[in-house]
Amino acid sequence: MKRLFQHFTYMFLAAMLLVSGACNKDLLNKKPLNDYRDEDVWKDPALVVAYVNNLYLQMRHGFNEVMISSISDESRFIHNYETQTVVTEALSPDALGAIGTQFGEWEKHYRAIRNCNIFFEMVDKVPFTDQAQKDRLTGEVHFMRAYFYHMLVKFWGGVPLVKQPFSLEDRAAMLIPRASFKECVDFIVEDCDKAISILPVRHEQPGRATKYAAHALKSRILLFAASPLFTDPIEKQPFTWYEGVSAEDRYKKALAAAQAIIDSNVFTLYKPTSNPVDNYTRVFLDKDNSEIIYSRYFNRQFQGTSHDKFNGPNGYHNWGGNVPLENFVSGYQMNDGTPFSWANTAHAAKPYVNRDPRFYATILYHGAKWKKRPSDAIALDPVGEIQTARWEKKNDQGVVSVVNGLDTRSSAIENWNGTYTGYYLRKFMDINLDAQFFLGDQAWPWFRYAEILLNAAEAHIELGEYDKARPLINQIRTRAGMPALDNSVTGDALRQAYRYERRYELAFEEHRYHDVRRWKIGETAFSGPANAIDIMGKLNPDNSLTWTYKVVNSGQDRVFSEKHYLAPIMATEIRRNKDVLQNPKYPK
Repeated sequence: MKRLFQHFTYMFLAAMLLVSGACNKDLLNKKPLNDYRDEDVWKDPALVVAYVNNLYLQMRHGFNEVMISSISDESRFIHNYETQTVVTEALSPDALGAIGTQFGEWEKHYRAIRNCNIFFEMVDKVPFTDQAQKDRLTGEVHFMRAYFYHMLVKFWGGVPLVKQPFSLEDRAAMLIPRASFKECVDFIVEDCDKAISILPVRHEQPGRATKYAAHALKSRILLFAASPLFTDPIEKQPFTWYEGVSAEDRYKKALAAAQAIIDSNVFTLYKPTSNPVDNYTRVFLDKDNSEIIYSRYFNRQFQGTSHDKFNGPNGYHNWGGNVPLENFVSGYQMNDGTPFSWANTAHAAKPYVNRDPRFYATILYHGAKWKKRPSDAIALDPVGEIQTARWEKKNDQGVVSVVNGLDTRSSAIENWNGTYTGYYLRKFMDINLDAQFFLGDQAWPWFRYAEILLNAAEAHIELGEYDKARPLINQIRTRAGMPALDNSVTGDALRQAYRYERRYELAFEEHRYHDVRRWKIGETAFSGPANAIDIMGKLNPDNSLTWTYKVVNSGQDRVFSEKHYLAPIMATEIRRNKDVLQNPKYPK
């Protein structure tokens, strides 16, 4: 049976070619690609390149309207979009909420995997005149298949391993059971190793996979596999258990994968200035900097990112989006490395003073200096300062009234996109972009060197090698303007210091949700109220204001149960395939 080529339009292809830096006028003059059957595609190397380009577009980046941070303790998505389902007991095989529609995307990833398998089946039939091009494309598809599988495994544990492209007539053959967790990890690592053996260190076209992108993916999945969730599972099932490998060997494998990147000396932490706030901000704005291992690129004209519009304050006619929780903000240390506490009267009087410098590069809080207001708001705020509080104001007749800030849900500018928590996201934002009218071109950092240092540090800690872990953590802390950990920090204290560093260094980069689950700390981290800050300015006799800060529930109570450590397999999938068994604690 002739296999129809995966549909994608000229617009899709042109966008990808632009992002990757490619330009091929002859290719763009061909007839529409959805008119091509497989025998046409695999006779034309240019169309095979387009096929692989389309696979890149199926890799999920983090600049989506709903961020995975909003099903963790980092943020709340103000428009819901089924995130409420995930953070409560409503999560079930019949209702996966945002895990099904936004993040896990079981069916989408299996379609992408099928397209990878079709490539491997057909690539040797393509009349390539450039063997290096064929090899590079093959390496890229190995990397992408590993990436798609790692996305599935992070949500569900062991999943069906599909290694060949089934036709629509092969329905019985498609009904395969879940592979063991170890088999899935081994397969991902195998694909990564194949990619590593083929791909170049650098690529002339930005956005294409490299040798070190594959190394980084290998590092990530091996650390995930070594974690308590799969070594001490809630139920010992093959698809929930990393069976047959000792704890020491698991972490040694994870360490070796990270160490391969560190020893290459190709990447360094990015420090373009002497200001730690600017340095951390620019990691995510300066393209191709020394820290970035692999990114998704965007072009403002054809395929820009709407991150700023999705998450900017409503007082700038943006959409609010994924608003940081007080639960997350309270965790930022003071800049001397001591904990912040609302019970400390000095901290509570000035909560946004002298915090970890990364706080100022990540969070927009009341009083934070921001960009110029739009034309209909600039008269109300000529400075460009975030207003998420309310305060008393006396008019000329001495009558006191309460003014609501321009970025609250009672804003005089726009009230429907306001924050529920008193905060907005600052990270990844371009302060020079008018997001009301224009798209951004920030690159999404799939892998960066800071993660690799942290991966290696975690493995060293779990191997008891504290003196090797500490310098890696301190590289990141000192870049951030935080004091280094001294040699007295060992054992569980070092583990907790490391987890702080991972939480705040990698904030909003799609790590926290998976980290909490793999560490098995979800009942504490993800349960309870999603907190906000209520800020009030009381008028003094001299017309100055005294600010008070009160931690309140944003209106969302969260529940994390033991079963939530793995997402439920969709009921429709189990009904379709009786050999796919359900994850523990969910209805069978």
